[in-house]
Amino acid sequence: MPNLHEKAMELHRSAFVSDAHCDTLLDIVEGKHKLGERSEKGQIDLPRLHKGNVSAQVFAIWTPPGRYADALKYGMEAVDAFLKEVDANDDLILATSGNDLDIAFSKGAVAGILSLEGAEPLSGSIGVLRDFYRLGLRLVTLTWNFRNEAADGVKESVTGGGLTHFGRDLVEACNELGIVIDVSHLSPAGVEDVLSLSRKPVIASHSNAAAICDHPRNLTDEQIRGIAATGGAVGVTFVPDFLRKGGYGASITDVLDHIDYMVNLVGAEHVMLGSDFDGMGEKVPLGLEDVGKLPALTEGLLERGHGEREIRSILGANFRRVFGEVTKKEQAKSR
Repeated sequence: MPNLHEKAMELHRSAFVSDAHCDTLLDIVEGKHKLGERSEKGQIDLPRLHKGNVSAQVFAIWTPPGRYADALKYGMEAVDAFLKEVDANDDLILATSGNDLDIAFSKGAVAGILSLEGAEPLSGSIGVLRDFYRLGLRLVTLTWNFRNEAADGVKESVTGGGLTHFGRDLVEACNELGIVIDVSHLSPAGVEDVLSLSRKPVIASHSNAAAICDHPRNLTDEQIRGIAATGGAVGVTFVPDFLRKGGYGASITDVLDHIDYMVNLVGAEHVMLGSDFDGMGEKVPLGLEDVGKLPALTEGLLERGHGEREIRSILGANFRRVFGEVTKKEQAKSR
């Protein structure tokens, strides 16, 4: 009879595993390393994605504040850098539909999903959004921490501002095109606006429970319930500062605590993973130092008494469901 570790490894190897957010593309754009090669830097590359059995990875296009003046150019360069990696690696595909996630899983490849972390590259234009869509964009995090044309970020929350007129148009356009809307980093008023306006499931790609760690980037119980009510899911993130106050000493135990809390609050069908690997700075959680360590999370979930179906949901089935539902227009077209 297999022991807990063996059972966890077997379950993890057979599961569809996804990660709703990483900042690895920034390093690729800056030429720090190539995605297809095992790197001693950072936390994600294709060899380690395979080690972690990841079938779908969201790659964020984040515009550094110093590049806001030419954000569109920077965003295009990031798309170009990612598409070059797709061309160079047979085990990486650009995923634009739920069908692509299925193909990647069946082939043992990684489905790479392009997202905007902050609407700065859109330059206040729905036409530019459509162009990004044509290039493969399928997820939009409306803001980073600050104000942009779409909304106020979480660090602007003192204003009480939510979505702008453009932000409301952006939500509508994302629903129409089949782009997942992500409320991580958004001001509380903005989150409320999105939840009231979106006709499709909404996610928070990389946010934790404020009830456990009272950080501005984490979500209140009401916000978590609101996301769940849309049919969406919250990506529990591994950022130490979002796991425990001050971040020091954060470990896989803290990640499991946040998962347990959300599961108890809204059910396992509304919880997923959103690591924020390559975006968390020098502090990393003990036991989840890079994407290759993800099987340890499965073992921890089993140890805490979660059933196989719950674990498969959290590891990736929930993201797979939401992504497939939001992009189903594209999915139907690709058949």
